[in-house]
Parts: sequence; C-alpha cells; structure tokens
Amino acid sequence: MADRERTEPSDHDLSTHPTVYAADALKNQVALVSGGAGGIGRAIAWLFARLGAHVVLAGREQARLDLLVTHLVGHGRKASAHAVDIRDPDAVAALFDKVWDEHGRLDVLVNSAGGQFPQAAIDFSIKGWNAVIDTNLNGTWYMMQAAAQRWRERKHAGSIGNIVVVTTHGLYGIAHTIAARSGVIGLSRAVAVEWAPLDIRVNCVAPGAIETEGWNVYSEKARATYPRSNPMMRAGTSWDIAEACVYLAAPSGKFVTGETLTVDGGGQHWGETWTTGKPEHFGGDGS
Repeated sequence: MADRERTEPSDHDLSTHPTVYAADALKNQVALVSGGAGGIGRAIAWLFARLGAHVVLAGREQARLDLLVTHLVGHGRKASAHAVDIRDPDAVAALFDKVWDEHGRLDVLVNSAGGQFPQAAIDFSIKGWNAVIDTNLNGTWYMMQAAAQRWRERKHAGSIGNIVVVTTHGLYGIAHTIAARSGVIGLSRAVAVEWAPLDIRVNCVAPGAIETEGWNVYSEKARATYPRSNPMMRAGTSWDIAEACVYLAAPSGKFVTGETLTVDGGGQHWGETWTTGKPEHFGGDGS
C-alpha cells in the first residue's frame, strides 16, 4: 500500500496540479478516455475535464469509473462513465453509439486502456501472449475504427491519441507489449494518412518511466532502477503524459498527425530497462 500511496497522485492532487493550458482549451468538447480509472488515464481524464471537456470514462470496472465521476463532478467538472471490454468489438460499437446518443458529438478519443506482465519472452504461454495482444492491439484498433466510422458518417472532425510504450530502445521483459504497441504505432501512421481527408488526426504518446500503480506489477528491485533508465535520472508523472495528450488533441496539435510523442526523459537515446531483472550475462545480478 505504501508503494501505491507513493506513486499514485490523489484526485485532490490532480484537481489542483498546475497546467500550462488555458482553462477553456477544450471547452464544449467531448472526450472519451479508455482505461480512464487507471493511473495515466485518470490524469488524462482530470486534465481534459479541467480544460472544459465532458469526459466519458470507459473501462472494465463500473464501480471504479463511477467513483472517479463522483470526484470529477464534485469539483464542478463534467463526466460520465460506461463499462466496456474493449476486446469485444460489439461492446465497443455499442459504447460509441451511446456516446453519440447522449452527447450528440465526440471530439477526442484517448486510448489509455491496456496492460502487460513482466516475463521472459521464451516463457510466454499462448494464453498470455494472446491476452496482451488482444487488449493492447486489437482493443485499441476496435476503438479507433469505431470512432472513425462515426466521424465519417457524421462528417465530424476528430482526434485520436494512443498511449503506447517506447519501442525504439531496450525495454526487456515485456516483448508481448512491444509487439502490440509497435503495431499500434504503425497502424496509427497508416490511418493518419488514410483518414486525413476525413479531418481525423491520429497520434501516439509513448511514456517512459512513469510512476503509476502499473509499476506495482514489477519487482521492487526492478522499479528502483527505472529512474536511472534515462539521462534525466528520474521518473516522470502521469501529469506529464496528460499534458502531452492535450497538446495533440487541442488546437496546439492541429497540424500534427501520424506522430509518436515520446515522453521519457531522453531514455530512448540512452539507457536500458529490464522489467524482469538484468541477466548476469549483461552485467546484472539476474534479479
């Protein structure tokens, strides 16, 4: 529990954290955030709501989503929530229909839902591999396509932001998510061109070592090395990722599409990360 308290900002912190953006930067917009009750998704939801958007939270646990909605509304923000399994394309389609029925518009989709577990790739089970690919790649695609189809039907502009990982340097022990997120990055580049005539922009944000509750799936010893995985020698925060998402979704990013904004303290240019411990072969102690 101490680890959770150390790494996860409270709703009070998120409701008051300074931001560089104007309070009306997203006024009257509707933003759908998957994984909205998670560490990064939660920060994104708070910032978008504070900037004037109605935030629609999506995730698997309705109770967690509803609690966040209560906190947001209690601070004078606009929010609602729908439970959904993004791995189910029919459920995803129903979600987007509900959003349009309830709000009459959708302006931004942020795909923050996802997850993985640390394990040597050689030991992945078929079930474990498919679980990560199905959520991180397939689920993200179902959300992207459902959003784009409805924007096309209604001749409505839209922006998609996909939360991925840094795939350009050594991130070891989660090869399944490297495969899935690399697919999302490539997919985003491709459809950014295809969907440009529809006035739909598609970008990715790649977090580096960001302190959230997601760190708790890794060993304490592995987590201790993460701040040293970049030349700034520290970890980032979920707020760093939220502000990057706003940059891409707001008018500040109106001429940006098909890009991956890496927020990792320079880690992609220097350093390595071993989620399962650095093997002795490479100078580590294997733990």
